[in-house]
Amino acid sequence: MPRSLRERLAILSDAAKYDASCASSGTVKRDSASGGLGSTEGSGICHAYAPDGRCISLLKILLTNFCVYDCAYCINRSSSNVERARFTPEEVVWLTLEFYRRNYIEGLFLSSGIVRSSDHTMEQMVRVARDLRTTHGFNGYIHLKTIPEASPALIEEAGRYADRLSINIELPTDAGIAAFAPEKRPDGIRRAMAGVRLHIEDAAEPTLRTKTRRRFAPAGQSTQMIIGADGASDATILAASARLYGGYRLKRVYYSAFSPIPDASAQLPPVKPPLLREHRLYQADWLYRFYGFSIEEVTASGADGMLDLDIDPKLAWALAHRGRFPVDVNAAPREMLLRVPGFGTRTVDAVIASRRHRRLRLDDLARLRVPLRKARPYIVAEGWTPVRLLDRSDLAALVAPQARQLSLL
Repeated sequence: MPRSLRERLAILSDAAKYDASCASSGTVKRDSASGGLGSTEGSGICHAYAPDGRCISLLKILLTNFCVYDCAYCINRSSSNVERARFTPEEVVWLTLEFYRRNYIEGLFLSSGIVRSSDHTMEQMVRVARDLRTTHGFNGYIHLKTIPEASPALIEEAGRYADRLSINIELPTDAGIAAFAPEKRPDGIRRAMAGVRLHIEDAAEPTLRTKTRRRFAPAGQSTQMIIGADGASDATILAASARLYGGYRLKRVYYSAFSPIPDASAQLPPVKPPLLREHRLYQADWLYRFYGFSIEEVTASGADGMLDLDIDPKLAWALAHRGRFPVDVNAAPREMLLRVPGFGTRTVDAVIASRRHRRLRLDDLARLRVPLRKARPYIVAEGWTPVRLLDRSDLAALVAPQARQLSLL
């Protein structure tokens, strides 16, 4: 008996939950005032967050969870005994529009298992985006998961309609991919990423005749790595991320902790890595991208290339380099202020702007919402010099256990 649309939606939305790369920051502004349906700028059954804190809700589904590949770590692998379902492109378009009209979503995140061939599957996904844009005037956010083996022409067409494209690198090392996903080719994945980068850069250049820029994935491209499946260390994972950021100008690398699946291969670990490890990787990634830390600096304080799970990586670096502290908030350069535990990029910018007019005291930093309990031992301010620098034995008193786990920096 054929499954109802509701039943298929339940299956294919649940199957999509393993893909973490659905952030929606960086897109261009489009709204209903210019004609058409939907918006990328509204306020916030998947939620992604923009850098300014806006919550953008996305319908996150697979076109199908049938797949010809047999990747050991994937719940939807061809040998997996899971319920299977599929949508037609027309059904995905209808669901997206109906969810939008009910104010449930502001966009679509669409991925898929591979059926028949990569080109056939990619063509179906492109049809969804094309129909939403051209037939229904949909101005909401669209993120398409790109299939690296698909033809360049299909990937190029996908970029004309999607806000963001993503190609999963799968695992941090080629050896890991060969062991757990032998049907996939790391070189092909990187080649597809390079092609997307070239299209994005080409679209950013104004044309000679009209001086306007062409539209191609204005929110850029991202990828996802599964961590904890192949035994790669945090240092190896972060080094792979650095190469991806530098080589392909990715907007974001997402880290997804491996989750044990039914009937798993004996090669895979029986338990999932702690979610705190995933969190520490995101913190380290942030330090590399926005705080001027090198990968070697971030990972040097850990044992065997693993980040410290007890404290965040910036605090771990500060404890390992106590000779660099305390830092004078009224005189230190921006790059050193960014290394102070508790100081974020906005805090540092506010400190630099404020100290042009007066010498800052602890009260002034408190008004800038600096977490003084964390930062005070590492800074000098007007009227304040720390008695001594902290070591690891002081951390229990400095930061409550819950705050140690949840603070981003």
